[in-house]
Amino acid sequence: MSRILDQRILLLVISFSAIVQSTKVLSKWKKCGDLECEKAMSRVQATTDYLGPDCRYLNFKTGEEIMVYSKLSRENENLWTGSKGKDFGYFPRDAVKIEEVLIGEEVEVLTKETDFLCLHEDKYTFE
Repeated sequence: MSRILDQRILLLVISFSAIVQSTKVLSKWKKCGDLECEKAMSRVQATTDYLGPDCRYLNFKTGEEIMVYSKLSRENENLWTGSKGKDFGYFPRDAVKIEEVLIGEEVEVLTKETDFLCLHEDKYTFE
Protein backbone atom coordinates (compact mmCIF):
# COMPACT_ATOMS: atom_id res chain seq x y z
CA MET A 1 0.00 0.00 0.00
CA SER A 2 2.78 2.44 0.88
CA ARG A 3 4.49 1.70 -2.46
CA ILE A 4 1.37 2.83 -4.35
CA LEU A 5 1.21 5.97 -2.20
CA ASP A 6 4.90 6.70 -2.90
CA GLN A 7 4.28 6.36 -6.65
CA ARG A 8 1.28 8.71 -6.49
CA ILE A 9 3.29 11.30 -4.57
CA LEU A 10 6.10 11.05 -7.12
CA LEU A 11 3.62 11.57 -9.97
CA LEU A 12 2.15 14.57 -8.17
CA VAL A 13 5.60 16.13 -7.72
CA ILE A 14 6.44 15.55 -11.41
CA SER A 15 3.11 17.07 -12.51
CA PHE A 16 3.60 20.11 -10.28
CA SER A 17 7.14 20.73 -11.57
CA ALA A 18 5.87 20.56 -15.18
CA ILE A 19 3.19 23.17 -14.41
CA VAL A 20 5.73 25.49 -12.76
CA GLN A 21 8.07 25.15 -15.75
CA SER A 22 5.29 25.93 -18.25
CA THR A 23 4.39 29.22 -16.52
CA LYS A 24 7.89 30.51 -15.77
CA VAL A 25 8.61 34.09 -16.85
CA LEU A 26 11.37 33.78 -19.42
CA SER A 27 12.37 37.47 -19.45
CA LYS A 28 11.12 40.81 -18.13
CA TRP A 29 11.92 42.55 -21.43
CA LYS A 30 11.32 41.95 -25.11
CA LYS A 31 12.04 43.75 -28.39
CA CYS A 32 9.24 44.29 -30.89
CA GLY A 33 8.48 46.09 -34.13
CA ASP A 34 5.96 48.39 -32.37
CA LEU A 35 4.80 49.11 -28.81
CA GLU A 36 1.99 46.51 -29.02
CA CYS A 37 4.22 43.82 -30.60
CA GLU A 38 1.65 43.33 -33.36
CA LYS A 39 3.87 44.01 -36.39
CA ALA A 40 5.94 41.18 -37.80
CA MET A 41 9.64 41.98 -37.38
CA SER A 42 11.08 39.50 -39.85
CA ARG A 43 10.52 36.36 -41.85
CA VAL A 44 12.89 33.51 -41.02
CA GLN A 45 13.49 29.97 -42.22
CA ALA A 46 14.17 27.01 -39.93
CA THR A 47 17.69 25.63 -40.32
CA THR A 48 17.01 22.63 -38.08
CA ASP A 49 14.10 20.66 -36.64
CA TYR A 50 12.97 21.98 -33.25
CA LEU A 51 10.72 20.45 -30.58
CA GLY A 52 10.13 22.76 -27.61
CA PRO A 53 9.99 21.67 -23.95
CA ASP A 54 6.34 22.71 -23.42
CA CYS A 55 3.32 24.22 -25.16
CA ARG A 56 4.72 27.77 -25.03
CA TYR A 57 7.25 26.81 -27.69
CA LEU A 58 6.85 26.65 -31.47
CA ASN A 59 7.73 23.29 -33.01
CA PHE A 60 8.99 23.21 -36.59
CA LYS A 61 10.93 21.26 -39.19
CA THR A 62 13.93 22.35 -41.28
CA GLY A 63 12.90 24.63 -44.13
CA GLU A 64 9.63 25.88 -42.63
CA GLU A 65 8.93 29.63 -42.73
CA ILE A 66 8.26 31.51 -39.47
CA MET A 67 7.14 35.10 -38.91
CA VAL A 68 8.94 36.73 -35.95
CA TYR A 69 6.93 39.11 -33.71
CA SER A 70 9.21 39.62 -30.72
CA LYS A 71 12.62 38.78 -29.32
CA LEU A 72 13.22 38.34 -25.61
CA SER A 73 15.94 40.66 -24.37
CA ARG A 74 18.33 41.22 -21.47
CA GLU A 75 17.99 38.01 -19.40
CA ASN A 76 17.21 35.64 -22.27
CA GLU A 77 18.18 36.97 -25.70
CA ASN A 78 18.27 33.54 -27.32
CA LEU A 79 14.47 33.15 -27.53
CA TRP A 80 12.33 34.71 -30.23
CA THR A 81 8.55 34.55 -30.60
CA GLY A 82 6.87 33.76 -33.87
CA SER A 83 4.15 32.02 -35.81
CA LYS A 84 3.91 29.27 -38.35
CA GLY A 85 0.38 28.96 -39.72
CA LYS A 86 -1.94 28.88 -36.67
CA ASP A 87 0.86 27.89 -34.26
CA PHE A 88 2.58 30.53 -32.13
CA GLY A 89 5.41 30.27 -29.60
CA TYR A 90 9.03 30.66 -28.54
CA PHE A 91 11.99 29.19 -30.37
CA PRO A 92 15.79 29.55 -30.21
CA ARG A 93 17.18 32.17 -32.59
CA ASP A 94 20.05 29.89 -33.58
CA ALA A 95 17.54 27.41 -35.09
CA VAL A 96 16.61 29.84 -37.88
CA LYS A 97 18.14 32.14 -40.46
CA ILE A 98 16.71 35.55 -41.37
CA GLU A 99 15.20 35.66 -44.84
CA GLU A 100 13.67 39.17 -44.74
CA VAL A 101 13.71 42.04 -42.23
CA LEU A 102 10.31 43.77 -42.13
CA ILE A 103 10.90 46.61 -39.64
CA GLY A 104 13.55 49.30 -39.47
CA GLU A 105 13.83 49.80 -35.71
CA GLU A 106 13.16 47.58 -32.70
CA VAL A 107 11.36 48.88 -29.58
CA GLU A 108 12.11 47.39 -26.14
CA VAL A 109 9.06 46.90 -23.90
CA LEU A 110 8.22 45.09 -20.66
CA THR A 111 6.78 41.60 -21.03
CA LYS A 112 3.30 40.81 -19.72
CA GLU A 113 2.03 37.84 -17.75
CA THR A 114 0.08 36.76 -20.85
CA ASP A 115 3.35 36.49 -22.82
CA PHE A 116 4.11 33.29 -20.92
CA LEU A 117 0.75 31.54 -20.80
CA CYS A 118 0.44 27.91 -21.68
CA LEU A 119 -2.84 26.59 -23.05
CA HIS A 120 -3.79 23.17 -21.67
CA GLU A 121 -7.15 21.78 -22.80
CA ASP A 122 -8.74 25.26 -23.10
CA LYS A 123 -7.42 26.39 -19.70
CA TYR A 124 -4.88 29.19 -19.37
CA THR A 125 -2.17 28.70 -16.77
CA PHE A 126 -0.32 31.74 -15.36
CA GLU A 127 2.55 32.07 -12.91
